[in-house]
Amino acid sequence: MEKLEYKISINAPAEKVWKTLWDDKTYRQWTTPFSEGSSAETDWKKGSRIIFGDSSGNGMISKVADNIPNKFMSIEHLGMLKDGAEDFDSDEVKSWAGAMENYTLEEKNGSTELSVSTDITEEYKEMFAQMWPKALDKLKALSEN
Repeated sequence: MEKLEYKISINAPAEKVWKTLWDDKTYRQWTTPFSEGSSAETDWKKGSRIIFGDSSGNGMISKVADNIPNKFMSIEHLGMLKDGAEDFDSDEVKSWAGAMENYTLEEKNGSTELSVSTDITEEYKEMFAQMWPKALDKLKALSEN
């Protein structure tokens, strides 16, 4: 696996960017470049389970590895959801299980620099390299609104 890293400067305080990232309504909006109907079922507390889903019952099963409000969120990806069934053991899952996705917010003079790093397999690298900038542009627009 390799790591993809993205940075974006958002003209809003870290608290607003954080809320936009993880609030259910805005989460569903900024993540549409990844999948229409994106959702996250969780309370975002450290150690909590996350079901990242799409409108067809597919997605990923993850956990909140760390959560420092308005500063840092770390997510560990553990398995897949396919047609509503959980998969932690297939070869496909084993190729990326344990992948991390980290969000770091740093506020400077009322603006927030958001850094995102995510572990990715070669198979999905190009696809996510196109999706992440679109998602972060949506996040920026929602946060600055």
